[in-house]
Amino acid sequence: MLVEVEEVQLTPEDLAAIEKRMAELAKKDEPVVRRVLPRDEAVEYFKGLGEHYKAEIIASIPADQEVSLYREGGFEDLCRGPHVPSTGRLRHFKLMKVAGAYWRGDQANEQLQRIYGTAWASKDDLASYLRMLEEAEKRDHRRLGRELDLFHVDEHAPGLVFWHPKGWAIWQGVEQYMRAVYRDNGYQEVKGPQLLDQGLWEKTGHWDKYRENMFTTESEKRDYALKPMNCPGHILIFKQGIKSYRDLPLRYGEFGQCHRNEPTGGLHGIMRVRGFTQDDGHIFCTEDMILDECVAYTALLQKVYQDFGFTDILYKVATRPDKRIGSDEIWDKAEAALIESLKRSGCDHVLSPGDGAFYGPKIEYTLKDAIGRQWQCGTMQVDFSMASLLGAEYVAEDSSRRHPVMLHRAIVGSFERFIGILIEQHAGALPAWLAPVQVVVATITDGQHDYAREVVKTLQKQGVRVQADLRNEKITYKIREHSLQKVPYILVAGDKEKASGAVAVRARGNLDLGVLPLSDFIAKLADDVARKV
Repeated sequence: MLVEVEEVQLTPEDLAAIEKRMAELAKKDEPVVRRVLPRDEAVEYFKGLGEHYKAEIIASIPADQEVSLYREGGFEDLCRGPHVPSTGRLRHFKLMKVAGAYWRGDQANEQLQRIYGTAWASKDDLASYLRMLEEAEKRDHRRLGRELDLFHVDEHAPGLVFWHPKGWAIWQGVEQYMRAVYRDNGYQEVKGPQLLDQGLWEKTGHWDKYRENMFTTESEKRDYALKPMNCPGHILIFKQGIKSYRDLPLRYGEFGQCHRNEPTGGLHGIMRVRGFTQDDGHIFCTEDMILDECVAYTALLQKVYQDFGFTDILYKVATRPDKRIGSDEIWDKAEAALIESLKRSGCDHVLSPGDGAFYGPKIEYTLKDAIGRQWQCGTMQVDFSMASLLGAEYVAEDSSRRHPVMLHRAIVGSFERFIGILIEQHAGALPAWLAPVQVVVATITDGQHDYAREVVKTLQKQGVRVQADLRNEKITYKIREHSLQKVPYILVAGDKEKASGAVAVRARGNLDLGVLPLSDFIAKLADDVARKV
């Protein structure tokens, strides 16, 4: 809702007074009445009220459209609706914060103020939502990124991420895990260039669709674009050499770095960035292979998500948009294949009409995290068109030349975003197999330093990410500090442990596991890592 008032600087302290007035209006149970005006009449109406921002918004829509307005008491507002029938239906609400916002998202325009609020059907629903927000604040990946020294974003590179050693260790954990997934499931890892000729993007249709979000450059009077996705590059790789039907399905996987020119106002930590890396894969196959490939992919994705700690997945099939390429016949085939694959996988799904990509429908795989938020990460898209647009062919069993079907798929999607989700899912306390520092060996006095170094070397030889804390500090201070850094295991080395070749083990959450022989602890940690707990 946009309300123009005399120039005033609202503060969080003003929200209580506004809420009080809202409660009074709710008690009045005033009806909310809708009316519709032609565009030009609505423009003049709001100009007459001095509501210039609203008049500007209305003037930007097509002249043949009508505009809906809603009236409550003496106040009438521009809104698409729908609304509740009366103010009495809104009894459980909370104003959250005041924030600045540039008019129409443009920094060249005047900065306005925005009040954020929420309303719910019951008091319990509202309380539950506020608890979720409080928990989300504690888990905010931007705050935890600073506190745990994982990464930062900088004004010198807006929308790009500077990974610190511990954050890069998490990145490498995700990447090496996904590389093993590729290897064990018949994918061949490839790598395409960052810059591709503008003409290629025109052929595939991406130039018309995404031009405003592509970074471009020029060299020797030739125009190029930084790739916003990896698909065309994989087609060019497929085209090298003659491919036979016996080679299919051919599965390519790439940790492909992409760039998209997102607006500054839309950037958000490492969740929404301009430069990102995808676990991107493309499967080149025949039409009769689509169903089996989609079923196998869903099972693989479920296993990956489970290993990362996600067990609740929502499935949505996004169907043909108004602007698309390809015939209705191939869209019918593609949509039917995706829906049937989910049925065979035992997955309930919903339809999202018109939300498919311009080249094909897709399954969207959405995660539910520990506090109930939803994150759309994985996709599977069936594409009958793009490979043919770039002239990719294989030799069929009857020796004819045919275009392969192309399945676009990603499991974690953007690494940056997925790591942000992981940080918030686990509140920074990543499981041992992903934790940037898995073990800290802390000494009580200087007399155990040599033994602690031996323990560290032994653990390093086992591939453990381990650090020694040999500082001249009390052991309680060391334990507290590393606990705040959410290290899974702290090993305390005192004189008794040194004499017996053992370690006193403290697990995250202040759990005292007692004194264990070092070999027993190594076996326990190896079991944690193997089981992804």
